[in-house]
Amino acid sequence: MKTVKVGQGSCGISAGASAVFSALQKLIAEQNLDASLSVTGCIGMCYLEPIVDIYDEDGSLLRLVHVSEGDAPNIAAYLQTGDKASVEKLEVSEDDKQFLAKQTRIALRGCGVINPEEIDDYRANGGYASLKKVLETMTPEQVIDEIKTAGLAGRGGAGFPTWFKWNAARQSPGEEKYLICNADEGDPGAFMDRAVIESNPHNLIEGMLIGAYAIGAKECVVYVRAEYPLAILRLERAIKQATEQGIIGENIMGTGFSCSFRIKAGAGAFVCGEETALIESLEGSRGMPRLKPPFPAQSGYWHKPSNINNVETFANVAWIIENGGEAFAALGTPDSKGTKVFAITGKVRRGGLVEIPMGKTLRDVIFDIGGGMRTDKAFKGVQLGGPSGGCIPESLIDTEIDYKKLGATGAIMGSGGMVTMDESTCMVGMARFFLDFTAKESCGKCTHCRVGTKRLLEILDRICKGEGKPGDIELLEDICAEIKAGALCGLGQTAPNPVLTTIRYFRDEYEAHINEKRCPAGECIDLIQYSINADKCKGCSLCSKKCPVQAISGEIKKPFVIDPAKCIKCGNCMDVCRFGAVEKR
Repeated sequence: MKTVKVGQGSCGISAGASAVFSALQKLIAEQNLDASLSVTGCIGMCYLEPIVDIYDEDGSLLRLVHVSEGDAPNIAAYLQTGDKASVEKLEVSEDDKQFLAKQTRIALRGCGVINPEEIDDYRANGGYASLKKVLETMTPEQVIDEIKTAGLAGRGGAGFPTWFKWNAARQSPGEEKYLICNADEGDPGAFMDRAVIESNPHNLIEGMLIGAYAIGAKECVVYVRAEYPLAILRLERAIKQATEQGIIGENIMGTGFSCSFRIKAGAGAFVCGEETALIESLEGSRGMPRLKPPFPAQSGYWHKPSNINNVETFANVAWIIENGGEAFAALGTPDSKGTKVFAITGKVRRGGLVEIPMGKTLRDVIFDIGGGMRTDKAFKGVQLGGPSGGCIPESLIDTEIDYKKLGATGAIMGSGGMVTMDESTCMVGMARFFLDFTAKESCGKCTHCRVGTKRLLEILDRICKGEGKPGDIELLEDICAEIKAGALCGLGQTAPNPVLTTIRYFRDEYEAHINEKRCPAGECIDLIQYSINADKCKGCSLCSKKCPVQAISGEIKKPFVIDPAKCIKCGNCMDVCRFGAVEKR
């Protein structure tokens, strides 16, 4: 019997995977085909969705990509006859196979392979064996030592040693302790945590239960943003199934260890990615950071000892227990152990999820795995670490992915968002985009962040409109320094990073905007002007017909002209001109 799996993470569903599944389900039933059909999560090849994987009896895999509902009869024909001719045009290319072949998957293991809605599928693939090993053969101290040996650092952004946080919570006095998962993934272009929960929720549960045993917690809480309805739905189902099988609740696996599980759906405030603001929200208050110390390990949720890690951190734990801390530490660099998951988005050809050992370079990820730019334009830079990260230019593309080495560039590892840009991207506009986000997401508790980010945004707005003044660059740098020094939490302290790094590496673009009133990338609308080259114009009138505001006039077979006072700079004229006569400057 063949096994058919349809990828139904959010990316697959948005591309039409649900319709593909329904069509296949109907045909398999009507034709009584010898095949089983199930869902799976995101394999990470988001740029190829919808994806249908067909496993033969011997385990061999046929991967079909860009599948539509109309392809279902051809797939059914293959299931009936075994003749690949009917699905040949859908088969993944050898080139695209390298996207996964060049990765090392630990946190993402099982994603896009197992059925996230069935606990038995997870257990059949070794799931909950690490929890059983921990509860039956290891002390909490031994678990923490194994995590220490692994060198696992928190994958939420700061890279703080996981074992240290676990040990601090364990050493804190008191019987009531909490283990919390930060699944409040808010970076634009980041979707690692969502994919893990949607695709392998039991792996998260297992990692959290191991962590709860290590610190002495009897309650686990997953704080996940409400914008992730599928993740919440599958996690709720996973918790229910694990409870029914005695993996969550009282006397887990007959070992005497008890732990409950619950989900808190957050409203989606970016500041709640900061652990103390998350705790405030979890308690029902407005999400605003607390002064530290005391740290959550001493006084956290309801002022009890608490430990907070993000989804990816917990997703590594079961693998470490199964394979040993030394096996995890053998991957990566001396300063950054193990693997890291990145969400590659932007102008890259192969957008999706990538997990690689630390120590690989940005070039390895963007060009070797990601396939480089999907346009014919040159790579310009990559925004790493989300709105609180920084922009790394093409000249530093060979920088190793390591907490210290990335930090030296002015960027941060962050949670793993990687937004790629080509030469058509305005770096001043990119800085403004991220500042607009952080200014809106500031909780307002401290003046440096609340007011400082607004002032930065105002200056960037002026520059992008051609109203920049001499001294604006220096003013931006001064305000950035004040915000970093005075902000209360990580949101404010890192909010200036996009501005500082774009000034550091693309200062010439700022100077062109301010001194020449020109956007080198041709992206800032207020600094763009369209004109028609009379020598190239054939007078076909197509540009005039496509102009939505009648800003183009002329006579047939004579050069046309654009009235700059009427032009709204939509670019339609340039798009339709077959002679390259329309020019933008």
